[in-house]
Amino acid sequence: MVLQQARVKLRYLIGRARNLRVGNLIEFARQVQRVSSAPLPVIIADMLWCSVRYDMGFRDYAVWDIRLLSAKERATWMTHPKSHRITKLYNTEEGRAKLEDKRRFAREYADLLGRETIDLRDVDDAQLGEFFARHPKVLAKPGDGHGGAGIELLEVGPSPDIAALRADLEKKGQTILDEFLVQHPDMSALYPDAVNTVRLITFLDGKGEVHLLASVLRIGNGDVIDNFASGGMFTMLDEHGVALYPGVDKHSNVYATHPKTGVPIAGFQVPLYDRVVEVTKDLARRTPEAPYVGWDLAITPDGPVVIEGNHNSSVFQPKPSASGVRTGLLPVYRAAVGF
Repeated sequence: MVLQQARVKLRYLIGRARNLRVGNLIEFARQVQRVSSAPLPVIIADMLWCSVRYDMGFRDYAVWDIRLLSAKERATWMTHPKSHRITKLYNTEEGRAKLEDKRRFAREYADLLGRETIDLRDVDDAQLGEFFARHPKVLAKPGDGHGGAGIELLEVGPSPDIAALRADLEKKGQTILDEFLVQHPDMSALYPDAVNTVRLITFLDGKGEVHLLASVLRIGNGDVIDNFASGGMFTMLDEHGVALYPGVDKHSNVYATHPKTGVPIAGFQVPLYDRVVEVTKDLARRTPEAPYVGWDLAITPDGPVVIEGNHNSSVFQPKPSASGVRTGLLPVYRAAVGF
């Protein structure tokens, strides 16, 4: 296992070196200057050092305020390269396919979807028209999309031109159509224009025990989806589903209250959280081919439903400048996974 880990790490570092973009490096370094007065060359040098010493991505360095931390504190942070290694070591090709193929995912977890979903490849125009008649408001998704890219809200009026709609969707690669979910009133009060979700990152060990590595509240902010990459924000949840800190977005902006609704982020109670955890553990046990998964769940008035499972989950931890917490979740991951 140690040799295998070393090989995965080496391949990852070679790939990063080949794809290094100076503009990207400078952009993250300028983001760091929001919390540090250090000169840009000093920050860049430290970022490069941390990428090797702590196996840390540039975004990790910026989002987790690594510049502010001591060497001992830095060593406690989970990073995206480390997460990538867990994925490669534990999640099988079959597990990745089971989660990544949205068409297959809808079949495998149909009882926990809580919504009607179709693939354009599986229906004719008449069936597509009947779907829109039942659900004039849908989310159109690429069949192989990641990070919320390519997802659009589609509202269809009466007597639509189904053939033209199909052609437009196929041109955009949006082959998956999901009934738009009505979320729990408490989640809607937080931000009504997107379905706000909870991501629970789990690891299923060899004894069948599900370890909850991180619990995250993801909140939309100006888009119809709540993804971090699409302008959304996140905060960490405690064991009762209560938000611990202000929200943070990918640009390191910190939100004590939601800018649209004015609802305070810290202290927000995710409704039906005990059921969210229960459903997530059920999902993890049903997916032994991929022991390490970030599960996204929405909370409807009737209970939690699964949106997707991410075999290559992003890493979420408290942001030191927003939370006051100066240690990361690496010890939690290490205790569960054993790497």
